[in-house]
This record gives sequence, C-alpha cells and structure tokens, in this order.
Amino acid sequence: MASTTLRAGEVRLLDGGTGTELQKRGVTMTSQAWCGPAALDNIAILEEIHRDYIAAGADIITANTYATSRVLLELDGLGDRFEEINRASIRAAQKARDSCGRPDVLVAGSLSHRGPIAEGTARPDGSAGGGVDAMARAVSELAAMLRDEGCDLILLEMMYDPIRMAPVFSAAAQSGLPVWAGFSARRGDDGAVLGFDPGQDIPFSDLISILDDWKIDAAGIMHTPSDVVADALDILRARFDGPLLAYPDSGYFKSPHWQFEDVIAPADLRDFAEGWVARGAQVLGGCCGLSPEHIAALEPLKRGPGPETARAGA
Repeated sequence: MASTTLRAGEVRLLDGGTGTELQKRGVTMTSQAWCGPAALDNIAILEEIHRDYIAAGADIITANTYATSRVLLELDGLGDRFEEINRASIRAAQKARDSCGRPDVLVAGSLSHRGPIAEGTARPDGSAGGGVDAMARAVSELAAMLRDEGCDLILLEMMYDPIRMAPVFSAAAQSGLPVWAGFSARRGDDGAVLGFDPGQDIPFSDLISILDDWKIDAAGIMHTPSDVVADALDILRARFDGPLLAYPDSGYFKSPHWQFEDVIAPADLRDFAEGWVARGAQVLGGCCGLSPEHIAALEPLKRGPGPETARAGA
C-alpha cells in the first residue's frame, strides 16, 4: 500500500468532483443518495472518471461513497443494496488505479454527514432520514466497510454542521485508517469566514475547534469558493499544525443536480492554488463542478519532499 504520509515540502494532487462528473457524463442522479447508486448501472463510466483523474496527475482518487450511507440509500429505496453499491464503488477506484499502472495512487473513502436535501435546493430536509442517531449508526457502518474493502484512508468531506460532525469523526477514528478532514466555508455579508451552512452564522474558527478532540492526519478546506480558501486556510493553520488540503468547488447545487454556471477556468484555479501552496497546502484538487482538466492544470505544482526530509527517510 502506498504511504498516506505527507512529507515536508511535498505537494500532491487529489482528484476533482466525482458526483458532478458522473452527472456531466449522463448518469442519472437520485433524489437523496444523489450520485451514490451510480456504481449499480454505470460502473464503466465511474471507472473511466477515476482513470481520467489519474491521467490528469491525481495521486489520490476518491471512491464514490460520499452519499452511500444506508440512511440515504434507504430514502431512495436502495437500503438493501448498501453492501453491493459500496463494494462496487470502492472497487471501481481500485480497478482504475490498477489499470493505469499507478500502484502509488491512494484510494480515499469519502465519509460525510450528508442528510436528506430538499429537492430543488441545497438545504437539509430535517423531516426525513431519522436524525443524528440514525446517521451515526450509518456512518459507523460505512467507515467499517471503507476499511474492510481496502481504502487507504478516510476523507471526511464537507464538514460544516457542529452536531453532525462529531459522529463522523468518531466513526472514522474507530476504523483505524488514516483520517483526512475537509471543512467547508463561506464568506459572510461582513466578509468574515463562516461555516458553510447559510442557516447558521458559525465562525469558521469555532467550527474547526473539533480538531482539538481528534487525531487527524491532515485537514483542509473543500467545497468552498476559491476566493475564500486562502483566508480559511490561515484560520485553520492557526489551530492545526499538520498537512493542509485545498480543493474548492465551482457552480452551485439544486438537488439533485449540480448547476455548472460560471465554473472557474483551469488556469484561474492554478493561480489560486499557487497561493494556497504558499500558505502551506500540500494536497490540491477540486470538488463539485471541477473536472479532469482542472486537475491537469494543477499538475505543474506537484513536487516531491524537500531534500533534507527525503534523505532522512521521513
């Protein structure tokens, strides 16, 4: 298994959006599990997306498990296919890695606190899904599957709800796998950096205080506008001294479809990313709305560890 350790001076590439890329390539999105069931009938497209990201330079690809918890699948009538869907999703990423001859590529298992989303919006629907206790059981089950099916690490994605985050961090820790955490932010009307949820004006510095309670191998900013990432990284660095991640989104969501409007140009993404590297980011990539061409634009920013670290074998 390739190392999940990020050495000093090293810059590696994560992939871009998987769910939005599936949508772009014609895969039907379901009302609640969104892109999660894609592995049932569209495995060839899913594998192709992973291969395209590897070809673009990605060192880490993300299994399509962001929205595959049993709770979400049950809402779409697919709860009894939980194991089938998740095994197929993880194996699609592993097969893509093998077919590309890149044994060094890491497969990250995505784990989120995503709950039901009201159709036509990006807002949580609190009337379905069974609440936090049901979600906690579901993410524990999924985290164990990510481990048992051979994911190299767990990537906590779109962390922004203080109440729902804790069970996800706990489930990831219990898996025994390395854990990378991605937090989502937005800018408030007064310019302050806040947690992503527009219904709660939570200072971003308060949101990430959860890092004080858990051992995390890397942390960063994801599913966040590119022009907010740098300020959020500065706040994160003040609290967390480990490796940093940066992978923004572009466009917006109206469940169950991503809206590809005003998506950032690959060259502009690279300009932003140069600033993130200067702030210490060691993993660069993209989230919803961003595609293999965006990752290819970041490829020149990759670099190995510093010579002193490499000689020390760290």
